[in-house]
Amino acid sequence: MTKRTGNRRSALFLLATSAVGLGAFGLPLFLAPLKWAKRVRWQVPEDADLTVYLGRSLGAVAVALSLSGLWAARDPWRHRIVFKITAAMAALLAGVHVRGAIEGKQPWTETAEIPLWAATAIGAVVCYPEEPEE
Repeated sequence: MTKRTGNRRSALFLLATSAVGLGAFGLPLFLAPLKWAKRVRWQVPEDADLTVYLGRSLGAVAVALSLSGLWAARDPWRHRIVFKITAAMAALLAGVHVRGAIEGKQPWTETAEIPLWAATAIGAVVCYPEEPEE
């Protein structure tokens, strides 16, 4: 594989994971955290102020990471730190979801995300861009 092909793969990885992250997690959590929570089968408590705050906060981080990935897709090598951040974030999220599954404190929809986060972490490592040829 040439470096040009490898970096095209890197850009496609960033575009795909960032678009999915923005649409499936970032914007829904940021704009309507309780509606998102109900959609993925969470029980929403009576006093939901903290839930809304934390959901919006996590959504804001997901939006920022997703937009950073979309921006970085223009020049993956120059913005290669996004791959390291994505790998760390996805590995940590896989761990969070595994713990929730073991403890039995999350709906099945969260447990079903474990392969997604693990694949994203692996994908960020595999698609790490190569230094462009001079």
